[in-house]
Amino acid sequence: MRFHYYQDTDSLYIELSDKVSADSDEVAPGVVLDFDAEGHVVGIDIDHASKVVDLSKLEAESLPLTSGVPPRR
Repeated sequence: MRFHYYQDTDSLYIELSDKVSADSDEVAPGVVLDFDAEGHVVGIDIDHASKVVDLSKLEAESLPLTSGVPPRR
């Protein structure tokens, strides 16, 4: 998962998959879901992100990470 913030447009794109978007649907004002050819969500685009979400921090809880993460001490 990758987060891309574009300051010039104040938009946040949350990339959920490396798959190519084949379709999009605006599910709420300024919130667009991107779907792959099989209909799975591959991304979330949020317009005016700084007015909708707190961009000052990013937290993750209880993610089942198995690689590239050092063990907790």
